[in-house]
Amino acid sequence: MTTTSFRTQLENAVNARHSRMNPFTDKWVTGGLNRDQLGQWVCQHYQYVGQFARWCARVYAGCPDSDARDFLLENIVEEESGVKHVDLLIRFGEACGVSRQQVETARQLPTTRALTAWCHETSMAPFPIAAAGLLVGLESQVPGIYKRNLPPLTSKYGFTDHEVEFFAIHIEADEVHGERGYQIVELHSDTPERRAQALEQVRQATEMRWQYMSGLHRAYVLKEEL
Repeated sequence: MTTTSFRTQLENAVNARHSRMNPFTDKWVTGGLNRDQLGQWVCQHYQYVGQFARWCARVYAGCPDSDARDFLLENIVEEESGVKHVDLLIRFGEACGVSRQQVETARQLPTTRALTAWCHETSMAPFPIAAAGLLVGLESQVPGIYKRNLPPLTSKYGFTDHEVEFFAIHIEADEVHGERGYQIVELHSDTPERRAQALEQVRQATEMRWQYMSGLHRAYVLKEEL
């Protein structure tokens, strides 16, 4: 398998179950959610993104490549220094009507818990596998999702640019992060076995995020008991 065909397979694995096409995303984009439902999304999403830097730190600790370590460290610092990205998320939550305390203490839906547990487990896997799951399978999806989510927040829901800064920052930053993730996984998946493992981890990651999003749709749109 050539590097180029492996990259194509990674991209196809992401796109086959990309959460930009999840029913919850579609409902968001068409203006079909209210601020309470968006606030509930914040409460659940905080449980995921609030831990992402720590998962990356575990991957950093097991990374044998100095260039990849530099990238992971930059990713961690970007999330945690200055105005933390989770604080921007909470700012959006407050604009939706939920307090910081409500966000930080929210009970995880079972599907949210499944995603965070999977990420924790993946962060302790051997380096190429962990990078495939977290950087390619999950982080590379973010720009595609938020490019759909962001415009209606101002045009349909009436939020200000200040209130939705969380989304704008991640569109730009995670395009860079996602591309570097692909490059790192391509470089270190240097045997047929490692390439197969990386592809499987990407498929798992996209499925876990899809199920997380579907849980939001079931709980907050369909009003199912989860």
